Amino acid sequence: MQLWKRNLIVLWFANFTVMMGMSLVMPFLPLYIESLGVTDPKELAMWAGLVFSGTFMASAIFAPIWGALSDKTGRKVMLLRSAIGMAVVMALMGFVTSVEQLFALRIGMGIISGFIPAAVALMATNTPKEHVGYALGTLQTGGVSGQIIGPLVGGVLAHFLGFRSVFWFTASLLVVATIIVVVFVKEEFKKPAPAAKRVKGERRRFEMLDHLKMVWPVLVVSFLITFSMMMIDPMMSIYVSQLAPNAENVALIAGMITACTGIANIIFSPRLGRLGDRVGYKKVLMLAMCGAALFYLPQAFVTAPWQLMVCRFGLGMCIGGLMPQVNSLIRTRVPTELQGRMFGYNTSAMFLGNLCGPNVGGFIGGTFGISSLFFISACTMISNALWLKFAVKDPKEQPVAVQGA
Repeated sequence: MQLWKRNLIVLWFANFTVMMGMSLVMPFLPLYIESLGVTDPKELAMWAGLVFSGTFMASAIFAPIWGALSDKTGRKVMLLRSAIGMAVVMALMGFVTSVEQLFALRIGMGIISGFIPAAVALMATNTPKEHVGYALGTLQTGGVSGQIIGPLVGGVLAHFLGFRSVFWFTASLLVVATIIVVVFVKEEFKKPAPAAKRVKGERRRFEMLDHLKMVWPVLVVSFLITFSMMMIDPMMSIYVSQLAPNAENVALIAGMITACTGIANIIFSPRLGRLGDRVGYKKVLMLAMCGAALFYLPQAFVTAPWQLMVCRFGLGMCIGGLMPQVNSLIRTRVPTELQGRMFGYNTSAMFLGNLCGPNVGGFIGGTFGISSLFFISACTMISNALWLKFAVKDPKEQPVAVQGA
């Protein structure tokens, strides 16, 4: 088996394990905060927001730092650093006695995290260019699968074993991911020559700035993608309750709708990645954003949860062609020795979208109604497609036709 295919299989399972572990704690995190003594509703809401956003804020700051370090030490080292660090921090969360301690550890989680970006960078730099889109699209399905299954498993474990046990179980999953990477992932990496770094240090900085000029429009695309999606995603359970006010299983219905989007993502992400390898990543990305805009619009007019589920499945099809194509675009624009840093910048852009989206969506949804968010997300996607068309220049190198995967 070719090395890149072996790495893809191994990293798929590693991504699945990590994302399942990270999403295990999400359903009950506010309840865990309440169990730590925060009972006032306003104070609980404030701490829940801080605990959720703290990881994103720290990750946005440190992702480029870890990315730059991976260019010097290799991506596999960053995978191990992240997995071991997150395992330790997650285990400690099971021992906290105050919300302040939990918040500090969530910040620490953001500082030490970076497994998924490192996996993307390793896959991108160790895959033949004619297979990058397919590889990154397939890799994404591992993380999405983990995100779908994680909350369900976490809810069951919390019910039978208690909140703290879930953190320790998650830590064990991260240890499993570490073992998987150590044993099975093979990286082809050449360390930069120290002499070359000394002689070319100043010139390298200017070269990095030149490449950043080429990539920053793509970072705007990443920010707007996550921003438009995260305006709505946290409000989904509320929207479902409005569509079915008499339903007794709103949480289950909302979970099924969310899972439906993820399943469509899993099915279509590799296929759109392969299409990007053949016709060009920019074309597929524009098509996916326009498709996402079209599927956002009818969600504002649905009258029943099943109608929303159909629309969200269509949206999931298009989401499968978003971030893998963005990562593939970055792969075509910068040399291998700078890709870790650029993927780090891209991760920061995504986390900023994760931070801004829910806050803006909460304000707009509370003022004008949740239905208005679907129009805004659709307009954001269309605007993003126009930005991609005119601001992101086509790479000099044309995509290579795939002769079988």
